[in-house]
Amino acid sequence: MGIRKYKPTSPGRRASSVNDFAELTTKGNKPEKSLCERIRKTGGRNHHGKITCRGRGGGARRIYRRIDFKRSKDGIVGNVKSVEYDPNRSCHIALIEYADGERRYILSPVGLKAGDVVESGAGVEPKVGNAMPLKDIPPGLDVHNIEMNAGQGGKLVRTAGGVARLMARNDNWATIVLPSGETREIRVECRATIGQIGNIDHQNLRWGKAGRTRHRGRRPHVRGTAKNPVAHPLGGGEGRSGGGRHPCSPTGVLAKGGRTRSPSKVSNKRILRRRKSKRYGQLPAVNK
Repeated sequence: MGIRKYKPTSPGRRASSVNDFAELTTKGNKPEKSLCERIRKTGGRNHHGKITCRGRGGGARRIYRRIDFKRSKDGIVGNVKSVEYDPNRSCHIALIEYADGERRYILSPVGLKAGDVVESGAGVEPKVGNAMPLKDIPPGLDVHNIEMNAGQGGKLVRTAGGVARLMARNDNWATIVLPSGETREIRVECRATIGQIGNIDHQNLRWGKAGRTRHRGRRPHVRGTAKNPVAHPLGGGEGRSGGGRHPCSPTGVLAKGGRTRSPSKVSNKRILRRRKSKRYGQLPAVNK
């Protein structure tokens, strides 16, 4: 793919860039109807109607495409019919038609194009787009859409440009290096897909103006220090004050420095090296 920039006919157009969608084969066409369903927007509200996630609302209407994260169609060859755009995720998706006539969507890796053949299951060839258990993947290969529990479906490395690497295998555990830098062990029965997810330049896009962000369902975000004391703990003060306390939410919950992962998780002992924090560098080891 590539990034396209237009003539700066306005301030918003000058600062923005768009995807040229060169990888897509169905520009302007509708998705597979049998794999689509409506999704209802929540506006950041839970089932009680209470806002639990601020800054959500509006946005363009989307149709959800059901993705085959499990890749459980073993022993049947699938043909790539098209590479399509998906408004619900940053990467592109590929429409697969299997020999028995069934169609499914999968995440489209780099190099996958219409007319290619993909397979899944134990003993298949380790090439781009094929899914297989970690015990059958040669060490050193790039993988994505990795399961955390066998048969659960891929949970790790599903975003545009995402790639992990299988480093080694030891008995019933495989060592994976994730895009964040975290190194962890995963059962060898869990499946992964070969290759790096496509649409790599997605991270280089610039939205350029507030309107494009509103189309994505993101409402304006106001700093706490810019509010009144009645609306936020950091509000008020003469001039541009710093708030007078550590950053926090409108309800006073501290925003930085706290652990977000439970120290009592059973899988903590499978994390060999924690990810690196942009703010604090290498995070301390997980309690085992």
